[in-house]
Amino acid sequence: MIDPESASVYRRRAAAMLDRAGIVITPAELDNMELADFALNEFERTGLAIVVYENNSRYCAKELIMFPGMTCPEHRHPPVGTDPGKQETFRCRWGVVYLYTEGEATPNPHAAPPPAPDGAYTVFHEVVLRPGEQYTLPPNTRHWFQAGPDGAIVSEFSSPSRDEADIFTDVRIRRVEG
Repeated sequence: MIDPESASVYRRRAAAMLDRAGIVITPAELDNMELADFALNEFERTGLAIVVYENNSRYCAKELIMFPGMTCPEHRHPPVGTDPGKQETFRCRWGVVYLYTEGEATPNPHAAPPPAPDGAYTVFHEVVLRPGEQYTLPPNTRHWFQAGPDGAIVSEFSSPSRDEADIFTDVRIRRVEG
């Protein structure tokens, strides 16, 4: 859990990155910015700052703000009931992000996963996204991503987001605190 003083600092840093990228958010969006540390208590290494613009029964739109080298850990969005699972498109807005997904492993990838138990990172097909580039992941596809040396801002456009249903390969992770 992130303490209130650190949360304030992280939100200000994320807001400064958004401002540098020319992405305007409202004061309410700043106040409601989610700081996901995945219950690992290492936010600057494994975490995401998230501004949710909309998440309803039809679609979701978010900004994912990542500090330099920050990683969103490997996970997938499985089927929920009759829904096939979340399909998402990542569009890099600022910085560079290294996305790893299922497929043939990339030799000499740009990023390396943070320290984690064996089996926590299993996919290493690299997709490099720079500003203006995007990539769409089908539902139920294992993936993880890491910001480059300057950090990154990624817009996510997807089908409805059900964070509580996400399945992480690192058994220590809890996406939604309960």
